[in-house]
Amino acid sequence: MLAIIAAVAFFIAFLINAAEISTNDTFTSTNIMLLGLTLLALHLAGIGAGWSARGRRR
Repeated sequence: MLAIIAAVAFFIAFLINAAEISTNDTFTSTNIMLLGLTLLALHLAGIGAGWSARGRRR
């Protein structure tokens, strides 16, 4: 789930950069890209992956 949100954040950052949309200092394309990288790192670390079934199934 975090990887999908990261992909959306990367797409929004790309649109802001490609269209040269002027935004305030908080929502620059670099900040959104860094947010996407953070979400991607959390996804790769296994956070937000959901519950895993521990034990054996019968």
